[in-house]
Amino acid sequence: MSKGSDLLVAALENEGVDTIFGIPGEENLDVVESLRKSSIRLVLTRHEQAAAFMAATYGRLTGRPGVCLATLGPGALNFTTGAAYAHLGAMPMIMLTGQKGVMSNRQAQFQIVDIVNTMRPLTKLARQIVSPAMIPTVVREAFRVAMDGRPGPVHLELPEDIAAMPCEPVPVVPLHPLNRPVAAAAALDHAADLLRQAQRPLIMLGAAASRPDSSEALSAFVRRSGIPFFTTQMGKGAVSGSSDLYMGTAALSERDYVHEAIDQADVIVSIGHDICEKPPFMMRAGGPTVIHVGYQPAGVEQVYFPQAEIVGDIGASLALLADRIEGRLPQAQALLPLREGILAHLTESAEQNGFVPQRLVADVRKVMPDDGILSLDNGMYKIWFARQYRTHVANTLLLDNALATMGAGLPAAMMAAMLYPQRRVMAICGDGGFMMNSQELETAVRLKLNLVVLVLNDHAYGMIRWKQAVDGFSDYGMTFGNPDFELYAQAFGCQGHDIKDIGDFVPTLEAAFQAGGVHVVSVPVDYSENERVLVKELAAAFPRREVVPA
Repeated sequence: MSKGSDLLVAALENEGVDTIFGIPGEENLDVVESLRKSSIRLVLTRHEQAAAFMAATYGRLTGRPGVCLATLGPGALNFTTGAAYAHLGAMPMIMLTGQKGVMSNRQAQFQIVDIVNTMRPLTKLARQIVSPAMIPTVVREAFRVAMDGRPGPVHLELPEDIAAMPCEPVPVVPLHPLNRPVAAAAALDHAADLLRQAQRPLIMLGAAASRPDSSEALSAFVRRSGIPFFTTQMGKGAVSGSSDLYMGTAALSERDYVHEAIDQADVIVSIGHDICEKPPFMMRAGGPTVIHVGYQPAGVEQVYFPQAEIVGDIGASLALLADRIEGRLPQAQALLPLREGILAHLTESAEQNGFVPQRLVADVRKVMPDDGILSLDNGMYKIWFARQYRTHVANTLLLDNALATMGAGLPAAMMAAMLYPQRRVMAICGDGGFMMNSQELETAVRLKLNLVVLVLNDHAYGMIRWKQAVDGFSDYGMTFGNPDFELYAQAFGCQGHDIKDIGDFVPTLEAAFQAGGVHVVSVPVDYSENERVLVKELAAAFPRREVVPA
């Protein structure tokens, strides 16, 4: 005789789940026992939020839903930021939470929160399971929904009495492939006509271009079309930055050097843009014609309203579009002469002394091989890395420009280190974001991960402090004290390093990677360059425009 939790775990095994992240509670104990007897590994984290970030990153990097587990009430509510992270970032994820019994409950309303309704606006689907017999079909549907169309999170609530309820075995639902349609021929013909007439075409690679199975098809389209391309922050790395057609990354929303090309383009092929990501250009009346290429139709916003759409599987649809335009775009590279000047501005100060962002970016690039993975938390440094760090392999710069939550950088890096143990992985966090989930250092040590955590130390919520200054407000309410990060790391069983001379930075990083294990490297960061470069320099370069921070 089986029970509900056995059916749940069997259904998860059927989906190929090998790891679940989370913190169980009393209401999950039957599930925990079923997991103990299964092939699935339970990875205990120190906070449910970190478990959700890890599961979402699993989905981001593999294309298959990551799974996380929490109890009812407070545990489940700690999933909400991770749910929004996956929802806005289009990362497939399954959240499993417990609940008091639905048939009878002797604890009244103790710890009970309506989690299903709480999760509905943060997920693609949220359901309570009220019968063991429905578990296999509900789980199959949850995984299908999480992966179909625009990926995202799904929430399933399993009450403790349903988990413990004896039942006859119920067969799992066989998996079937998800075959996406390709764009209609008429839409491809229309887009091809627009491109053949274009005088200054440009390609933009957005968030959905970075899906794990897209890179080869995108690279082929760029090569066959011959059109220069730029990326959004979340599209960075979708096609190698070493390409001779790479024009840069739109780390600021507008009025940066890459916008010289964007502003001059008359046709922009927008591949994988998701309106949850801050748009890198402002569409306007009389502006460029935009061709939206996506798995789904474009969401229309005040700053994004494409005039043509190619909807369907991105890779297959772009191959058909390339068939129509290859060798037939005489003006394909009209904007390419701008490339040298745009990229020169991003490298000219990389070797200067001191802990300025440009130097830190350049030094990190020196120790990271092409397939090394950086996971950025959210802070001022994210703009500098998005702007200046050149990527060569897809999904090697993980950042979040959709929810843009703090605290995700370390858990995301831990997930990358688990998936790719032979590759160098570095988390880059501001001191503010690092302290939001720094307890997961213990989890990383327990998992015996090889991971370098770089903490940029300015004793402030630096991005908001900069925006405060740019907007003319007084410097107030953004600064704090920090622990000794070297000793803090050691308390968790990590190796700690406190860098005081920029000349020691690269050797310390290299030695940490060579040694293996978890290393926390603390460096000061001089954000005075924000004012010099991102305000004064750009204001001088674009004198008739107001510089707008990202």
